[in-house]
Amino acid sequence: MAVIALVVAFLLDQTTANWINAHSSPELKRVMRIVSRMGDWPEHIIAGTIGIAIAFAARSKVWMRIFIAMIVALALAGVTGRAIKIATGRARPSVKTEAQWNGPQFSSKYHAFPSGHTAASTSFFVALFLARKKIGAPLLPIPILIALSRMIVSAHYLSDVTFAAILGVICAVIAAHWLGTIRSPHSALRN
Repeated sequence: MAVIALVVAFLLDQTTANWINAHSSPELKRVMRIVSRMGDWPEHIIAGTIGIAIAFAARSKVWMRIFIAMIVALALAGVTGRAIKIATGRARPSVKTEAQWNGPQFSSKYHAFPSGHTAASTSFFVALFLARKKIGAPLLPIPILIALSRMIVSAHYLSDVTFAAILGVICAVIAAHWLGTIRSPHSALRN
């Protein structure tokens, strides 16, 4: 399913970008810049660190492990996404260039693929969802909003945020399994 979603996203990149440009207002872009700023990795790290501190104060080892899994997932997504960004050198939608893919680049103008904001937020909240579905599920729209904001501010294409979301889910699953925060249906009945 992930491969199909990514192929469809690549096919719809330009159509989606054109539609967003035709239907965005300056006010919407202003709001989405704020969403983008609030949806970056430092804000997620701060939220996770506050969560760890509260769990520590409450002496909840389970919640400390969950918040650590969220931060580890975010870090995995961040490091992996950064390496892919530099290696692929995809120009952002706002950059006027003949070649969309430019090979290894260190300029942020060529770091569209994948969206770091989307990967970070997806990994963070999916890790929570895997540990505690009832708490995590209502928060899953946050990464979707962040992904939309990144497209509306012309920082990413649909395929950039789609791949980032897939990357975020994979990193969340790895972190959750590694730290043992995923509850089985049987353990949920006991707790």
